[in-house]
Amino acid sequence: MVSIEERVGAIFPEENNIPEEFRLKAPVVQKEYLNNGDLLVWNGDMQEVISPVWMAGPSGLSQKVIGRYPLLTEKESLEALDACMRAYDNGRGRWPKMPVCERIRHVEQFLERMQERKRDIILLLMWEIGKSYEDSEKEFDRTVDYVKNTVDALKDLDRSSSQFVIEQGIIGQIRRAPLGVVLCMGPFNYPLNETFTPLIPALLMGNTAIFKPPKFGVLLHYPLLSALRDSFPPGVINTVYGDGRRVITPILSTGKVDVLAFIGSSRVADLLKSQHPRPGRLRSVLGLEAKNCAVVLPDADINLTVQECVKGSLSFNGQRCTALKILFVHSSIVGLFLENFVPAVEKLKFGMPWEKGVAITPLPERNKTGYLAGLVEDARRFGADVINAHGGTVKKTFFYPAVLYPVNSGMRIYREEQFGPVVPVVPFDDIEVPIKYIIESSYGQQASVFGNDAGTIANLVDVLVNQVCRVNINSLCQRGPDIFPFAARKDSGEGTLSVTDALRVFSIRTIVAAKDAVMNKGILEKIVRERKSNFLSTDFIP
Repeated sequence: MVSIEERVGAIFPEENNIPEEFRLKAPVVQKEYLNNGDLLVWNGDMQEVISPVWMAGPSGLSQKVIGRYPLLTEKESLEALDACMRAYDNGRGRWPKMPVCERIRHVEQFLERMQERKRDIILLLMWEIGKSYEDSEKEFDRTVDYVKNTVDALKDLDRSSSQFVIEQGIIGQIRRAPLGVVLCMGPFNYPLNETFTPLIPALLMGNTAIFKPPKFGVLLHYPLLSALRDSFPPGVINTVYGDGRRVITPILSTGKVDVLAFIGSSRVADLLKSQHPRPGRLRSVLGLEAKNCAVVLPDADINLTVQECVKGSLSFNGQRCTALKILFVHSSIVGLFLENFVPAVEKLKFGMPWEKGVAITPLPERNKTGYLAGLVEDARRFGADVINAHGGTVKKTFFYPAVLYPVNSGMRIYREEQFGPVVPVVPFDDIEVPIKYIIESSYGQQASVFGNDAGTIANLVDVLVNQVCRVNINSLCQRGPDIFPFAARKDSGEGTLSVTDALRVFSIRTIVAAKDAVMNKGILEKIVRERKSNFLSTDFIP
């Protein structure tokens, strides 16, 4: 029987062994970028895109080159900002003044065009970041659903705002108005979904936007450039590519960006915010790192808990901000838990992203396997063991999951967010141990609690809701359903995203008011009846 170590050693295929339907026919050479409604051709330096997938050949392994994209400069980034500014025109532009129903039609047109390129986007998503084909398809479909649900939520929001209120002799209509120019930067682990979950609400609310794709996950947006160009008025959305210091710092340094929508690390978020000369005027919508923990109580259902913890800690290689990054398991059941957890991890299929049912795939970040190996070695030095066979085995960009036990506070893995397939397990006797950990943590996104006693869980819930923004009972940490608020405390985030919350975070409540007098009533009635204003309206959007 072939061992795991041998299978890892032979994990990368020869190119002719890749199924035809999953092959990239040729490298994707992107020379265009979107500025002011035009796809401009770039003739300067280009960034080579290398897949996390290596290819086996007669001379050994070589990393597959899948394309190139523009490395723009300060000049092009400031031109993108100028295009955004002109399209917004201090709120007087066509887009911010456009009726809600018309902005919705533009977004729906884009969504239709986007769905036509589904196959291309999924293939690039798979090759660029190593996400399984099945999960790449799920990401695409979830993004489509999110856009549709956001449109429906905006219709509901507009309907509830399409009436006048009279209070203490004042007539008013309260609606939401855009904020201005939005800079949108998504993450590599969900480069499609978590780029469009802030971008689409921002556009629907009347803002104009610049978006920069993440470092890994650039080419998959290329098939959408023409759809973005054709679906929105010139300047409403513009793209920039390249090194952040060259293309993002100049934009922020002008002080003309009104909203920063960024998903990434708190270190980079702090740096970005500091580059804005008027930070008090910059609204930040941030989804940052987390160290979500599971607390497994003595009466937890072992089968359910193991199932949720395996999925929670290792889905997409643990490369999710919502992943379970550390497991606290009560000492009375930790042996039984691990007896079931380790075999469940070893049953996870590993291999290439196109393989059906694959769970563990190569990692896109440079030197990530070395970093993870360093965490494992540090944990070993301070008393932990790798308790699954061949855990931590490395082959180029592939890292076989490592389960570490017993983990203690002297280890780096105890506090560092690994963002990869390393699972630390901490035994505890006193419930104050995981509670103290969560309270003292720099992060405050989510936590999971596994158990059966309602009173014990209730007491934990009352503590944890003041430390994290979502407590999951007998289930893994996750973002969805997208109608639920997605927020975080401490260094894990700022602002709230969900279908409805995102519409609010990219806009501001604004009221038009008048004294309840005959003349004012007549003016308001004439404005509404003759549709003289796009803001003051009682129209119903079906």
